[in-house]
Amino acid sequence: MKTDDFQQLFSLPRTAFFHEMEQYADLHHVPIMRPEGMDTLLHLLQLQNAQTVIEVGAAIGYSALRMAAANPKRTITTIERDAERYETANQFIAKSEHAQQISLYLADALEMDLSEFPERSFDALFIDAAKGQYQLFFDRYAPLVKSGGVIYSDNIFLNGLTQVPIEQVPRRKRTMVRKLHLFAEHLRTNPDYDSQFYPIGDGLLVSIKR
Repeated sequence: MKTDDFQQLFSLPRTAFFHEMEQYADLHHVPIMRPEGMDTLLHLLQLQNAQTVIEVGAAIGYSALRMAAANPKRTITTIERDAERYETANQFIAKSEHAQQISLYLADALEMDLSEFPERSFDALFIDAAKGQYQLFFDRYAPLVKSGGVIYSDNIFLNGLTQVPIEQVPRRKRTMVRKLHLFAEHLRTNPDYDSQFYPIGDGLLVSIKR
């Protein structure tokens, strides 16, 4: 049996509502987490028993809603700076069965007042926003994660660009690629975190806070 066939066997079922969101994302060119990456994230959150999650980069609310649907006791605080995507996320959340689990903020994650959050500490942090800013997001939000909590960073592959020599990367994206390499190296060598990279989806970096 091929690897893809095994992945399909273990893929989590998705409702018509989530298929609708996926179709919207595809039609409007909104990047959302790939299915195999999403399944892995949800499985790791379940193993971790994460009840409180903060997400940087809501987009249309897909990941937040998937995380909420996977555990009815889980609450998600999520931030989106793009007004149009924020409004779309609000609409999808309002249509869902999980609106009470999600707090959505329209803000620049690097500028907002963190005291606005009802939670003061979180079991998990999910970073899925501007790729060139991952280190800044990490530095700002990792202190909110409890000891023993986990930071999940998606898109480390950057659609394959971090896997090729830098001279093969389009010039406009080289700075972003370099920053992602530095971010990954920072976590690999950081004694305060136990980090492991999962080459699944677009690359998921998982860091347990000591």
